[in-house]
Amino acid sequence: MGHNLKGALLALMAFALYATHDVVIKFLGESYSSFQIIFFSGLLGFPIITFMLMSDRTDGNLIPRHPWWSLLRSLTAVSTGAAGFYAFTVLPLAQTYAILFAMPLLITVMAIPMLGEKVGIRRGLAVVVGLIGVLIVLRPGSAPMSWGHVAALSAAITGSLTSVIVRKIGAEERSAVLMLYPMVATFLLTGATMPFVYVPMPLEHLALTGVIASLGFIAALLSIAAYRTAPAIIVAPMQYSQIIWAVIYGALLFDESVDFYTLLGTGVIILSGIYIVLREGTGRVSINSPVLSNKSRPETGLMPRISLLLRRADRGSQD
Repeated sequence: MGHNLKGALLALMAFALYATHDVVIKFLGESYSSFQIIFFSGLLGFPIITFMLMSDRTDGNLIPRHPWWSLLRSLTAVSTGAAGFYAFTVLPLAQTYAILFAMPLLITVMAIPMLGEKVGIRRGLAVVVGLIGVLIVLRPGSAPMSWGHVAALSAAITGSLTSVIVRKIGAEERSAVLMLYPMVATFLLTGATMPFVYVPMPLEHLALTGVIASLGFIAALLSIAAYRTAPAIIVAPMQYSQIIWAVIYGALLFDESVDFYTLLGTGVIILSGIYIVLREGTGRVSINSPVLSNKSRPETGLMPRISLLLRRADRGSQD
């Protein structure tokens, strides 16, 4: 089996687990707020990440070199998690993914002022076409907009901002700092909402929050293996396979159907995103590769970014 095929298969497995992770979120969202789901998922996943951080041999402290960017990035990660989890609970899975798939488009736009990225006419047109795809999915004026749609759009925007911030400061910050601060912020801020939103959870539902953390962690490990096996230009487009799982899970578990406009808009968004990835992958088009460097799904503060785990794994292999 060639490296590219192996990397693609590992990525497909990772995104299948991520899709299952989102199904559990949607199931729990019928009974609990997104803040409660995030809080307990983060609480049960925190020991895993703590052990990883304890083995970090890099000299230094946990004080960020860019405190304001680190603070903003932590807040956007929490916002992305809360909005994304809420969107999954109230919108059809396929529609939520369609909106979140706009992230490569938004990252490309945000990279212009924040990273000094120069976007030519081809990538610029791809962004415009992709945003038209988002409008096709949302159909403003002809279909009712809900808070779920607003939440999904918000998650796409704040998730993109988080990615660009990491690209901006990542070379100068310790990976431990970049991993730890969003997780702590998520724990503190969602914990602060518990007196207002907490609903007692039976043991089986509490266990499902642990399943969310476990699926996210295993999917992250598979993603790391995929990126270490094949180039990012091969692995990154595999994220769009989640739409297939969304259609299957939505139909089988939640009695959801996908309308023509959602499929059409999703197709337009996916094609635009793949084109941007391919353009960045040429090496002469992008000076920052903001989309290709974004190896994570929207960051929620529950698990570290894939790019940070990759950096840490590469450093560990050199020790």
